[in-house]
This record gives sequence, structure tokens and C-alpha cells, in this order.
Amino acid sequence: MNKNLKIVTAITGASGSIYAKLFLEKALTLSDIDKDFLSLVISDSGKEVADYELGNGWTTNLNIKEYSNKSFFAPFASGSSEYDALVVIPCSMGTLGRIASGTSEDLISRAADVMLKERKKLILVIREMPYNLIHIKNMEIISLAGGIILPANPSFYSHPQSINELVMTVVDRVFDNLKIVHDYKRWALNK
Repeated sequence: MNKNLKIVTAITGASGSIYAKLFLEKALTLSDIDKDFLSLVISDSGKEVADYELGNGWTTNLNIKEYSNKSFFAPFASGSSEYDALVVIPCSMGTLGRIASGTSEDLISRAADVMLKERKKLILVIREMPYNLIHIKNMEIISLAGGIILPANPSFYSHPQSINELVMTVVDRVFDNLKIVHDYKRWALNK
């Protein structure tokens, strides 16, 4: 169990903004997450897709500190920051490629670079298919560097009854990989 885990969440332009929404909503309820350090960065294309899929202003009621993807003055852009993890949810293949190449051209790719170089947790919830060889090679590079590739592949063991329940099968795996103790229905028993 991690006490007071400091997490940055990044949203990029892949479809699947509901994964980020449900991740952030649950994160705000978990006692092992430091709410003062729960931060958000959204790429330009991520904002467009999220606004289209979820409606404008869906983050306003979340009470989470949001940073511009163009700014490098966010605390987690530095290796000396106190942040423990970056979750990119959903992660586009373009973002995956920028992280794999180490370009650090925006705050999201810089924060990912910091997490890798400082040996902190980097989780990329990729949401695209099929994969081409470039995608696979980029996933290999990030995995070898210590990042976690967590495809947004929902599971059906728990017999989800709604879209939100199906999405939560992925979101809950993110919390598992952050080593945060949380409740969720992993399996449907005796069905």
C-alpha cells in the first residue's frame, strides 16, 4: 500500500476519454492518493477528443490542479519533484512514439521522461489497434526503459452490466499497477 501517492494524469488524443474520467473520479476517493498532488495535463488533441466524447467542461467539478501541456514549469517536469507516477490515459500512439524517442517536446513527454529517468512509475494506457511494427517497437523501448504498457483491453470475468463497469475493468488494473489497495469486483463468482 502506498500512502500519499502523488500522481500526474495525462490525457492524449486517443479515443477513450471515459477511461481518464473514471480513473480521476476513483482516484479522488482513494485514501492512498495525495489529493494535493493529484494533477492533470491534457494535450490539445486530448482536449478536443475528451470534449467531443464527454462534453465541454467535464473536469471542472473534479477539483484537480491542471497544467498546460505547453508549460515546463510544472513541478513534475523536474527530476527533483515529489511525484511518484504518471498515468497517460488514454495514450495515443503519437504520444507513445514521442515518449519512446525521448523528445520531451511538451509537458506530457517531459514528465514521462522524468518518470523513466528517475525510475518512477510510468503507465501508458494505449487505446489504439491494430498495432504496426513501429507501435510494437515503441512499446518495447518503453517497457525496456521501465514503463508499463497497459492496453485498454476490458475484461469480462466480472460480468460487467454497463459501459462504466466495463471501463472500470481497465481503470482498476491501473490502480493495481500503482500498487494501490482498492475494492473492485475481479471475478463473477458461481454464475
